[in-house]
Amino acid sequence: MSQSLSQLYVHIIFHIKFNSPRIKKTTKNDLFSYIASIIKDNESIPIIINGVEDHVHILCIQSKNIALAKLVEEIKRHSSRWIKKQDSAYKSFAWQGGYAGFSVSPSVYDRTKKYIENQEEHHRKRNFQEEYLLFLKEYGIDYDERYLWTD
Repeated sequence: MSQSLSQLYVHIIFHIKFNSPRIKKTTKNDLFSYIASIIKDNESIPIIINGVEDHVHILCIQSKNIALAKLVEEIKRHSSRWIKKQDSAYKSFAWQGGYAGFSVSPSVYDRTKKYIENQEEHHRKRNFQEEYLLFLKEYGIDYDERYLWTD
Protein backbone atom coordinates (compact mmCIF):
# COMPACT_ATOMS: atom_id res chain seq x y z
CA MET A 1 0.00 0.00 0.00
CA SER A 2 1.47 3.33 -1.04
CA GLN A 3 -0.27 5.52 1.55
CA SER A 4 -1.38 5.28 5.14
CA LEU A 5 -5.06 5.91 5.76
CA SER A 6 -7.03 5.83 8.99
CA GLN A 7 -10.30 6.91 10.56
CA LEU A 8 -9.82 6.50 14.32
CA TYR A 9 -12.74 7.79 16.34
CA VAL A 10 -11.79 8.09 20.00
CA HIS A 11 -13.77 9.08 23.09
CA ILE A 12 -11.47 10.68 25.66
CA ILE A 13 -12.43 11.39 29.27
CA PHE A 14 -10.38 13.12 31.95
CA HIS A 15 -11.06 14.71 35.32
CA ILE A 16 -9.75 17.65 37.31
CA LYS A 17 -7.62 16.94 40.35
CA PHE A 18 -9.86 16.57 43.37
CA ASN A 19 -8.42 19.68 45.07
CA SER A 20 -8.53 21.74 41.86
CA PRO A 21 -10.95 24.60 41.25
CA ARG A 22 -13.99 23.38 39.30
CA ILE A 23 -14.68 24.55 35.76
CA LYS A 24 -17.13 27.45 35.84
CA LYS A 25 -20.06 27.53 33.42
CA THR A 26 -18.84 30.94 32.28
CA THR A 27 -15.47 29.46 31.27
CA LYS A 28 -16.65 26.12 29.92
CA ASN A 29 -17.39 27.02 26.28
CA ASP A 30 -14.16 28.96 25.84
CA LEU A 31 -12.21 26.09 27.40
CA PHE A 32 -13.81 23.59 25.04
CA SER A 33 -13.07 25.83 22.05
CA TYR A 34 -9.47 26.07 23.16
CA ILE A 35 -9.25 22.28 23.55
CA ALA A 36 -10.61 21.96 19.99
CA SER A 37 -7.77 24.17 18.74
CA ILE A 38 -5.21 21.99 20.54
CA ILE A 39 -6.68 18.89 18.92
CA LYS A 40 -6.46 20.57 15.49
CA ASP A 41 -2.86 21.62 16.20
CA ASN A 42 -2.11 17.93 16.69
CA GLU A 43 -3.45 16.98 13.25
CA SER A 44 -6.63 15.52 14.73
CA ILE A 45 -10.25 16.53 14.20
CA PRO A 46 -12.48 17.55 17.11
CA ILE A 47 -16.08 16.42 16.70
CA ILE A 48 -17.64 17.35 20.04
CA ILE A 49 -16.28 18.45 23.41
CA ASN A 50 -18.46 18.77 26.47
CA GLY A 51 -18.47 18.13 30.18
CA VAL A 52 -19.45 19.46 33.54
CA GLU A 53 -17.58 21.25 36.32
CA ASP A 54 -15.22 18.37 37.12
CA HIS A 55 -14.51 16.49 33.88
CA VAL A 56 -14.39 16.63 30.10
CA HIS A 57 -15.53 14.28 27.32
CA ILE A 58 -14.02 14.57 23.84
CA LEU A 59 -15.00 12.79 20.65
CA CYS A 60 -12.43 13.28 17.95
CA ILE A 61 -10.78 11.69 14.98
CA GLN A 62 -7.27 10.89 16.13
CA SER A 63 -4.48 11.52 13.66
CA LYS A 64 -2.48 8.51 12.54
CA ASN A 65 0.61 10.60 13.35
CA ILE A 66 0.14 10.89 17.13
CA ALA A 67 -0.26 8.41 19.94
CA LEU A 68 -3.32 8.78 22.14
CA ALA A 69 -1.18 9.37 25.25
CA LYS A 70 0.65 12.21 23.50
CA LEU A 71 -2.57 13.79 22.25
CA VAL A 72 -4.10 13.76 25.73
CA GLU A 73 -0.86 15.10 27.23
CA GLU A 74 -0.92 18.02 24.80
CA ILE A 75 -4.60 18.76 25.47
CA LYS A 76 -4.17 18.71 29.24
CA ARG A 77 -0.88 20.62 29.32
CA HIS A 78 -1.99 23.47 27.08
CA SER A 79 -5.55 23.75 28.42
CA SER A 80 -4.30 23.83 32.00
CA ARG A 81 -1.93 26.70 31.17
CA TRP A 82 -4.69 28.51 29.29
CA ILE A 83 -7.34 28.28 32.02
CA LYS A 84 -4.93 29.55 34.69
CA LYS A 85 -4.64 32.79 32.70
CA GLN A 86 -8.41 33.28 32.48
CA ASP A 87 -9.19 34.00 36.12
CA SER A 88 -7.23 34.14 39.36
CA ALA A 89 -9.68 31.58 40.78
CA TYR A 90 -7.99 29.01 38.51
CA LYS A 91 -4.43 29.64 39.73
CA SER A 92 -4.22 26.13 41.24
CA PHE A 93 -6.18 24.39 38.46
CA ALA A 94 -4.89 20.99 37.37
CA TRP A 95 -6.08 17.90 35.56
CA GLN A 96 -5.63 14.46 37.10
CA GLY A 97 -2.73 12.47 35.73
CA GLY A 98 -4.80 9.74 34.10
CA TYR A 99 -7.39 9.57 31.37
CA ALA A 100 -9.62 7.09 29.58
CA GLY A 101 -9.59 6.58 25.84
CA PHE A 102 -12.15 4.41 24.10
CA SER A 103 -12.36 3.47 20.44
CA VAL A 104 -15.69 4.34 18.89
CA SER A 105 -16.94 2.23 16.02
CA PRO A 106 -19.14 3.79 13.33
CA SER A 107 -22.07 1.75 14.70
CA VAL A 108 -22.03 3.68 18.01
CA TYR A 109 -20.74 7.03 16.70
CA ASP A 110 -24.16 8.77 16.87
CA ARG A 111 -24.92 7.34 20.32
CA THR A 112 -21.51 8.48 21.64
CA LYS A 113 -21.91 11.97 20.18
CA LYS A 114 -25.39 12.30 21.70
CA TYR A 115 -24.09 11.07 25.07
CA ILE A 116 -21.39 13.75 25.08
CA GLU A 117 -23.87 16.44 23.99
CA ASN A 118 -26.10 15.61 26.96
CA GLN A 119 -23.56 15.68 29.80
CA GLU A 120 -25.54 18.02 32.04
CA GLU A 121 -28.58 15.75 31.82
CA HIS A 122 -26.56 12.57 32.53
CA HIS A 123 -24.99 14.08 35.61
CA ARG A 124 -28.34 14.87 37.18
CA LYS A 125 -28.66 11.10 37.59
CA ARG A 126 -25.11 9.93 38.34
CA ASN A 127 -21.78 11.39 39.38
CA PHE A 128 -18.49 11.13 37.51
CA GLN A 129 -17.27 8.08 39.44
CA GLU A 130 -20.43 6.11 38.68
CA GLU A 131 -20.26 7.15 35.02
CA TYR A 132 -16.58 6.23 34.72
CA LEU A 133 -17.06 2.79 36.26
CA LEU A 134 -19.87 2.10 33.80
CA PHE A 135 -17.57 2.93 30.89
CA LEU A 136 -14.80 0.71 32.23
CA LYS A 137 -17.25 -2.18 32.63
CA GLU A 138 -18.83 -1.61 29.22
CA TYR A 139 -15.41 -1.76 27.54
CA GLY A 140 -14.23 -4.70 29.65
CA ILE A 141 -11.27 -2.82 31.11
CA ASP A 142 -9.60 -4.36 34.15
CA TYR A 143 -8.82 -1.83 36.86
CA ASP A 144 -7.92 -1.56 40.51
CA GLU A 145 -10.35 0.88 42.12
CA ARG A 146 -7.74 1.85 44.73
CA TYR A 147 -5.89 3.74 41.98
CA LEU A 148 -8.80 5.25 40.06
CA TRP A 149 -9.53 8.19 42.32
CA THR A 150 -6.08 9.32 43.40
CA ASP A 151 -4.31 12.32 41.99
